[in-house]
Amino acid sequence: MSEVTTLPDWTAIAPALALLGTAFVLLLADMIDPDESDGTLLSGISVTGGLVALGFTLWYLLAGTGQPAGSQGPTEGAIELFNATLVVDGMSLFFTVIITSVVVLITLASHEYLRDHPYQAEYYSLVLLASTGMVMVTVANSFVTAFIAIELVSLPSYALVASLKSNEGSVEGGLKYFLIGALSSAIFAYGISLVYVATGSLQFDAVAAAISGTDYASLLGLGMLMVLGGIAFKIAAVPFHFWAPDAYEGAPAPISAFISSASKAAGFVLGFRVFVDVFGAATGIFDWVDAFLIISIVTMTIANFTALRQDNVKRILAYSSVAHAGYILIALASFTGTVEGEISILGAGMAHLFVYGFMNTGAFLFIALAEYWDIGRTIEDYHGLGTQAPFASAAMTVFLFSLAGLPIGGGFFSKFYLLFATVTGGQELLGAALVINSVVSLFYYTRIVRALWVEDPNGDLELAEYPTGLYAAIALAALGTILLIPAFGVVIEYAEVAARMIGG
Repeated sequence: MSEVTTLPDWTAIAPALALLGTAFVLLLADMIDPDESDGTLLSGISVTGGLVALGFTLWYLLAGTGQPAGSQGPTEGAIELFNATLVVDGMSLFFTVIITSVVVLITLASHEYLRDHPYQAEYYSLVLLASTGMVMVTVANSFVTAFIAIELVSLPSYALVASLKSNEGSVEGGLKYFLIGALSSAIFAYGISLVYVATGSLQFDAVAAAISGTDYASLLGLGMLMVLGGIAFKIAAVPFHFWAPDAYEGAPAPISAFISSASKAAGFVLGFRVFVDVFGAATGIFDWVDAFLIISIVTMTIANFTALRQDNVKRILAYSSVAHAGYILIALASFTGTVEGEISILGAGMAHLFVYGFMNTGAFLFIALAEYWDIGRTIEDYHGLGTQAPFASAAMTVFLFSLAGLPIGGGFFSKFYLLFATVTGGQELLGAALVINSVVSLFYYTRIVRALWVEDPNGDLELAEYPTGLYAAIALAALGTILLIPAFGVVIEYAEVAARMIGG
């Protein structure tokens, strides 16, 4: 193993093993006494597993595991496992930090949120199994392992969205998510089969090497289009976003945060690897750069203008999440085929995903807090909440204005860096779309903030208790969002290192 030479190579996937092991520990704990679910114990086990996975990831990342060594090639330090079907490098570790950070916040917040849930062990186990799949997506170096990892993410996610069995919205959202997800998986699998027919391989580096000599360019182009569709579903990009608003609205709020943040990160890491590393030389066969340019602009525009018409806070954040997929797609829509020219824009997209993981998760956890208090889901229901819960409302204000790109959180720097990268890369159209849509988003974010702090409460607003776990998770997310202002230089440095793993 690069740098960490005292450990065998297989320990490079320790974060995934920690999450998987914790899921089985939870099921074992539930088997011992299935009639008495200790929510504190189950939540504690889950948080511990997430922290262990995050600890391994940060250790490897800071130690330089899988990263370039000095002036050597950008893949010099990558750790290959199982005949290179799995590759641990700086990019996989960077995205694993995002995923495991979200897992810790979600499992911590779920403690009180699940106070009346009859299947808490199953809930936490499914979260950790889906997280395991997400981490495996980050290290996938073959279409086969990528597809299996995506299914490991999807199947638990369907169940988690529909886990509120007595809630019609939860069941309906889960069913829509499952049906559209099944169709997406079929399209993705068929696209993979066409890529295999055209190139004779499923491993990423072998496919990339075979593209220039293929005799089946049309098949390859069709396969690339279908793969694009499968990935666009995972990141909820237009026109593959129809499942997101209903799924996010119906799901338990912590699960909405989990899917919209961690799952989106897993989808993007696969998109970056497949289209930059594998299909980077195939733009003459299928111009996926222009396709992503159109999808990026359409996604952020449709999502933001649709959010303006919403009154349900959860649906507003659902469309906000779709819009941010459009912002991050700028990194793929700006691909030019040069090495150094890609590092800045890819790094900007990855850095925005990192910041987004904290501010978006925190915003959905505030909704979880509101659901815990049973105060309603519309903007009107939030009137005057700032007087009763000033700390949580202040944190929500930070999350929303940071999502809008105001200089109150790390979202300002990540959006500014995206804008700067588009301008220096000659992509002024994308930069203009980013600015215009950020201004539009400020209107609906401000509606929520105004409801919290300016409007008078509707009737007597009394909050009986302040759940410790939810407050702690919101506080950690807010702290991360704010600290990413001074620490953004470190984030962008590691993001550019991650970008070099695929951009060089």
